Amino acid sequence: MKEYAGMVAAQTAQVLLMIVSKSAIAAGMSNYSFIFYSNLLASLVLLPLSLIFHRSVNRPAISTIVVCGFFLIGMLGFLAQVTGYTGISYSSATLATTLLNLIPGFTFILAIICRMETFQLGSSATRAKFIGTVVSVAGAIMVTLYKGPAILSSPLKSEIVKNLSGQPSNWVLGGIFLAIDAAFSSAYIIAQAFVLKKYPAEMIVMFAYCFVCTILSGLTSLIVEDDLSSYSLQPKKRLFSILYSGIFGSAFQVTVQAWCVRRKGPFFVAMFHPVGIVISTLIGVIFLGDGFYLGSLMGSIVVVIGFYSVMWGKAKDEKIVAVLKTEDEQAPLVQDVEEQMTLSSS
Repeated sequence: MKEYAGMVAAQTAQVLLMIVSKSAIAAGMSNYSFIFYSNLLASLVLLPLSLIFHRSVNRPAISTIVVCGFFLIGMLGFLAQVTGYTGISYSSATLATTLLNLIPGFTFILAIICRMETFQLGSSATRAKFIGTVVSVAGAIMVTLYKGPAILSSPLKSEIVKNLSGQPSNWVLGGIFLAIDAAFSSAYIIAQAFVLKKYPAEMIVMFAYCFVCTILSGLTSLIVEDDLSSYSLQPKKRLFSILYSGIFGSAFQVTVQAWCVRRKGPFFVAMFHPVGIVISTLIGVIFLGDGFYLGSLMGSIVVVIGFYSVMWGKAKDEKIVAVLKTEDEQAPLVQDVEEQMTLSSS
């Protein structure tokens, strides 16, 4: 149950991150400076926490393979952030939330290729996971493409929404970047699972991830950025966006996600992205003064149905694994009893 609550909190943090990042970019901050500041702050937060929670007594040894894994997840995460924030700057946080629902499909395919998930057409668990993934993605797309009549409407309109809606957009180009972001994010989740299997210390792994992202974004910005004003933390909305992104959007979110990846696997984490569209709708209605439409209600119901289908399949897989593990543990005991009975009878 802790993993479910953790992923809901992580998805909420991610939805809010998309809103505040769009606000910072709209205020003139470049993608690279935003990524640099966010990961720098996250690194400063995670370094002391990793030393506290993973003391030297029980800290795993760092090998060359683990260091390479740190760089790999850092590189994939950096590419995902660059393409993601570029896509948001061209489009909107709503489109970003929607297209990130491609992550479950991409992750499911990669997990099967890497043998982290089983795929047997004759298995009811596999069918439930496959159908649930398709249904969840379809529901998330429905929320965006079908509006329908308003069920609840609010005369209030947040100043943030007014500012963001006034920005120029190119949804096609933004959608392409966000689809690429989904592919990089899926590869990052799979790579993260491999690294955590070799080095099961979430906070140290996530500190290394944020540190690599900081170095890569800093070097890249030195090459491509010639406007020093993009590094300014004024106006205050830039500073607020960085503080939120570094503490909650990066440090908190990625650490909780890594913890869930280690305990439940990459596909479990990926399947919570469709839930993000439901959270996004609720935040819009409650805090941003958005209307609540029939399409949002229908799409959210479809997402929940697909999500529960996948979770049922995952639970059945875990039950089968537990039974097989119990049988393997009992087999030597049965063999010892049979040998003792044979010796006593002889």
